[in-house]
Amino acid sequence: MALTIRLRQQGKTNRLMYRIVVTERGNSREGDYVEMVGWYNPHDKDESKQIFIETDRVAHWMKQGAQVSETASALLEKVAPEVIRQQKANEVSRRAKALEKRKARKARKAAA
Repeated sequence: MALTIRLRQQGKTNRLMYRIVVTERGNSREGDYVEMVGWYNPHDKDESKQIFIETDRVAHWMKQGAQVSETASALLEKVAPEVIRQQKANEVSRRAKALEKRKARKARKAAA
């Protein structure tokens, strides 16, 4: 089950509001979701009330392997940049481990 954190459309035509949800990758835009972790209302005049994200739940789902969409990532960066920094740091360390493994495998192959 591949999970993604993305936006889900709500509301009327020309007055759309979005929920930030954790859903399976193959579900439709307005389809079922596992958990709602926040919302985004671009029409609210007060900028402090436009975005709400439960960062602890987003971090939990990211640890479980959920991928964040580009749009959700941009919103998350506004509200909680430390979560995005942690995600990038995890990705860098994962790639470094993989590179080290490849180098070790190559060295063993050359020695044999």
